Amino acid sequence: MTRQLSMARLVREYIDHRRQLGFELASAQRILLDFARYADRQKHHGPITADLVIRWVNLPKGAAAGYLASRLNIVRGFARFRAIFDPRTEIPPTHALGAAIRRKVPYILTPSEIAAILRAARQLPPAGSLRPHTYTTLLGLVACTGLRHREVLRLDRFDIDWNQHLLHVRKTKFRKSRIVPLHASTIEELARYAQLRDQRYPVPRTDAFFVSMRGTRLAEPTVQATFILLRNSLIWNGCSSRGYPRIHDLRHTFACRRLLQWYHDGADLHRAVPSLSTYLGHTNVRDTYWYITGIPELLGIAGSRFEHFASL
Repeated sequence: MTRQLSMARLVREYIDHRRQLGFELASAQRILLDFARYADRQKHHGPITADLVIRWVNLPKGAAAGYLASRLNIVRGFARFRAIFDPRTEIPPTHALGAAIRRKVPYILTPSEIAAILRAARQLPPAGSLRPHTYTTLLGLVACTGLRHREVLRLDRFDIDWNQHLLHVRKTKFRKSRIVPLHASTIEELARYAQLRDQRYPVPRTDAFFVSMRGTRLAEPTVQATFILLRNSLIWNGCSSRGYPRIHDLRHTFACRRLLQWYHDGADLHRAVPSLSTYLGHTNVRDTYWYITGIPELLGIAGSRFEHFASL
């Protein structure tokens, strides 16, 4: 008689399998193990059932619909995997609780708004410290390259090729490294910051390119909080129909403005967009095309081109 394995054991086997394929599963592991513990506490035996999954998904009271849908989506992946070995496994229906991913409408900053953010960063206290230089350079780099802010925080000193004007982006969202070319003016600003940083901390405490006032690598929650502080100092917190900007919207802005410039230049977008997709580190070009919905100008141009195409 075959011994029934615990759900926790089955989940760990699934996690090991996925990691061998290159997936990190940082947050998914926590959610899957929580599901496994629930199933084992309920003394569930036999294949996964849709009822078991739905009951567990709805445990958090007052949770946002998107969060519940995300929990369901993660366990659905595990159920599909288990169905290979046990055809009795029930896979909950797709979108049984709505869409797991609800894209937020991006706030596309104007050039003057970006300039205002950078001016505010230059005024950060304490006066005379490295902090204002750190945030001015960091936010400026995100704005002019479209890098994810997490990628910027992970940059190390040796990731910049000063001679070739290249940035080596490692540990990306999908474990894919890429080379990002930089404008000469960007290299100058990075070099200026590096000089100030090394004067302040001649003996490095970290390999990180951007450092805190203690000389350590910047923490993401601290950077997020500082950006909100800057935003609020400009009285942007929900004060318009566009909502309020997030640090990630600097990336959205870069992509939308690049597409808009290509439209005006008459560029062949079928060739240009895949290049932008690679530059931004997207795994699927559809993620890049989504930026077309970012600003009315792009929607208007896209609509005009479609009308022209339809009339042919």
